[in-house]
Amino acid sequence: MKKILPFITAFLLCSVAVFAQNREVTGTVTDADSGSPLPGANITVKGTSIGTATDVDGKYKLTVPANASTLVVSSIGYATQEIALGVSNVVDVKLTSSASELEEVVISVGRGAQRTIIDNPVPVDNFTSKELATTGQFTFDKALQYRVPSFNTVNTPVNDASTLLDPYEIRNLGPSRTLILINGKRKNLSSLLYVQFAPGRGETGADLSGIPTDAIKRVEILRDGASAQYGSDAIAGVMNVILKDKFEYSSLNVISGVTSQGDGGTYGLSFNSGTNFAKNGFINYTVGFNQTDNAIRSGTIDPLSEIATFGSYSRTTGDTQQQIEQKNYLANPNIVNFLKVNPTGGNINGTGATTAAKFSINLGIPISENTQFYSNAAFVAKKVLSNANYRTPYWRTDAGLLHVTNPAGINYSGDNTLNGAGVEIYKGYMGYMPTFEGDLSDYNATLGLKNESNGWATDVSLTIGGNEQLYSVNNTVNRSLGAKSPTSFKPGGFNFNHVVGNIDISKAISSKINVAFGSEARSETYKIIAGDTASYSGEGSNSFPGIRAENARTNSRFNIGAYVNLTYDITENFLIEGAVRAEKYSDFGSATVWKLSSRLKLLEDKIVLRGSISTGFRAPTLHQIYAQSTQASFAGGTIVLSGLFNNISKEAFALGIPRMTPEKSDNITLGFGITPTPNLSLTVDYYNITISDRIVYSSSISTDDRKLAVPTTELGRILKGSSVGVGNFDLQSVQFFINGIKTQTQGLDVVASYKNLELGTGKLGINVAGNFTLSNEIVGAPNTPPIIASAGASILNAQIRSLLTEGRPQYKLIGGLDYSIGNWNVVLNNTLFGPTKFQDLDNGGPQMNNIKQVFSSAVVSDLNIGYAFSKNISASFTVNNLFNVLPSWKLELTGSPADPDYAAAKATLEDAVDKRLLEGFLAFSGRYRILGYNGSQFSQLGTTFMGQLTFKF
Repeated sequence: MKKILPFITAFLLCSVAVFAQNREVTGTVTDADSGSPLPGANITVKGTSIGTATDVDGKYKLTVPANASTLVVSSIGYATQEIALGVSNVVDVKLTSSASELEEVVISVGRGAQRTIIDNPVPVDNFTSKELATTGQFTFDKALQYRVPSFNTVNTPVNDASTLLDPYEIRNLGPSRTLILINGKRKNLSSLLYVQFAPGRGETGADLSGIPTDAIKRVEILRDGASAQYGSDAIAGVMNVILKDKFEYSSLNVISGVTSQGDGGTYGLSFNSGTNFAKNGFINYTVGFNQTDNAIRSGTIDPLSEIATFGSYSRTTGDTQQQIEQKNYLANPNIVNFLKVNPTGGNINGTGATTAAKFSINLGIPISENTQFYSNAAFVAKKVLSNANYRTPYWRTDAGLLHVTNPAGINYSGDNTLNGAGVEIYKGYMGYMPTFEGDLSDYNATLGLKNESNGWATDVSLTIGGNEQLYSVNNTVNRSLGAKSPTSFKPGGFNFNHVVGNIDISKAISSKINVAFGSEARSETYKIIAGDTASYSGEGSNSFPGIRAENARTNSRFNIGAYVNLTYDITENFLIEGAVRAEKYSDFGSATVWKLSSRLKLLEDKIVLRGSISTGFRAPTLHQIYAQSTQASFAGGTIVLSGLFNNISKEAFALGIPRMTPEKSDNITLGFGITPTPNLSLTVDYYNITISDRIVYSSSISTDDRKLAVPTTELGRILKGSSVGVGNFDLQSVQFFINGIKTQTQGLDVVASYKNLELGTGKLGINVAGNFTLSNEIVGAPNTPPIIASAGASILNAQIRSLLTEGRPQYKLIGGLDYSIGNWNVVLNNTLFGPTKFQDLDNGGPQMNNIKQVFSSAVVSDLNIGYAFSKNISASFTVNNLFNVLPSWKLELTGSPADPDYAAAKATLEDAVDKRLLEGFLAFSGRYRILGYNGSQFSQLGTTFMGQLTFKF
């Protein structure tokens, strides 16, 4: 025992010594103003990687070394504090909100040395998930619409497959020129090629609406060309969605909303949770389910316009408007009587019904002190239902093929007679309304390793992603099949997927020089899925013809690129940065681009001057190269074909359409930032983006001489001799993609904020942000192939020109007030949407060159009120479009009296009947007077209400 005792004593003394090297510190972190706990605040031991985060109650527990002297406590939106450790093991901290805190967040978007927003040489917006939530919008893309002035997206009516993707764009440059990243990795494109006559026509983009908002930590938007760093698509900018990482607390969000008209109900349930493990290990996941009912905004049909479209219209010189109506109403009783009972023509115009399930997960596993395995993944399943235009009996005479209840509920079993309401009954037929159903699945996943060793930072990753859409059309017919026609069809669909490998390496060579370089290899596959035979035989299923078997195909390509980025801090305040990138594509060749940027800080960082100049490129998407869709229809007693012919088709070759090449861009950005006080800031940035060889979806190309036995033009002979698809039928018209134009876009981005204004016992924040388009124009003449030009046709008609240059707001200004007092938070945002214009009367005669549809400027006000019942339960209520402002438009005379068609246009607008007919044609006889075919600057649904209840645990 005497021999063992010394060993026991030594062991106990060593244990006490070891234990004395560490101690446990606990405490609570709260808001200095409200006293409420701050979950997710970070507490670290200064000078070490030892740290933790507060729980839902703001509490923390941390084991610190005995010699530790300082704790660093931080949270987004609050000023970071350093707390000296004393004798006590209980350390409570009160954090004060800070206007400059977000500017101090190290941004992830961009290459090379990581910098804060103030230090960055190019403009970057940074939005937290809380800021997105206060918009009261149901999806991520719509929330951005009311937070980012240069970002625009709007629902379009009767949109078939487009119900699955609302086009979006930054700086009026279309969805395909903004690169979308998830945690810094490229997000896959949608498989849908958008072909509606609305902004974004002929392009595709990532499905932003599928990203669950509750999974987002913050969003960074780089408002500058970045092709030299990221490759194709980053012409207008880069959007990087940063997912929630370290677990703070579990949350359950219950959401419900409705429009002021009682339709368009929205219902959502979202759960976010996770756990932290090991040292800096985490898993964070989100599961969400939501549903949106359709909101109906059908317009009343103007009988005179309807007669001019479907009936027998006549007018005698000198007739008054009343005489014209009386004569035409008497001559077309079938139309007039039908509209008496069905003033909307049976149409159900509005947003489609959508049901979606979303899942997202973000994972980080420390492998060693310097190495981390990371992964993230997401999956979205979505189903939509929308309605096509109602086929009135005087429009589609498919009697006997489809028997449905007419919209007025009239018994139509007899012969053509008048019922008690004085409405003519069509024998066995009162029309029908086709429906469209779409099923979407979208996924993306990334896994990778990050390592820091000897000053070298390495990031190696593999990303996959895909999007598939399959369609169904019901309650319609294929007239070509007669009585054998089914009433439900499977018209096919599309699939797109990619596999991306990245390696990024960076190192601070010295305190002044940082170098970064890396490579990306990407494989893309685009698949066109044929419909069932009945959906495309002859004319195909009415409203949405199927994809023909001969147009179904699978195409792939591969590209590899490499970049080098060098940053040089010449002085503490003066920075220059340069990058160069080279890419090689398997289908069209190579592209090399570069970028130079600089930043100068003055007056102790109170003034920042910044600017960049760069070149960029955008590869034609596989959709634009290979998409092909032909449609047959009866005309002149025969079947004729029209549609989109792909870039490698014999029709494109015969017409002299060259193989597509990348778009090329030149970007210039100049700006400044002023921060006179920690709470006041202002930034102004000018941008100039010139795109050469811009890819466009052409107008419909045709010529009258194709109807002749021997056409007189080469275009006519090509159309006459084509035999595509359903037999040796005349080709009525063709459309295609082409590197067709050069465009220049100039504008200003302005962002100002004033935070922490004392107002009573609360604090007020003021935010103003605006985007002003100085010019958005087509430079020079379109690149129309000689065969088409010699026939007097053009690849761009007036309608498409207008969509490209005037289809988005000329300016957008967002002014917001954010007031917090106690457990209350009130946010009021006012968004000023500038005017848009549409030259949408291309076939109305030459006078249409001087008449445009002009949407007026309007202010949309949104109010969000939030209240925290306790630290675990909070609620918010949002009224969007508080004053029920709806888009409004009118026809305006444009140009000058010297224009050859000005006098005819002026006379048309001064004639009440002609103007009435033009307005009718624009809105399909009034069906789309409320919900315009071209969309508008903002939602056309009017006032909506949204309530949200949040549980934290």
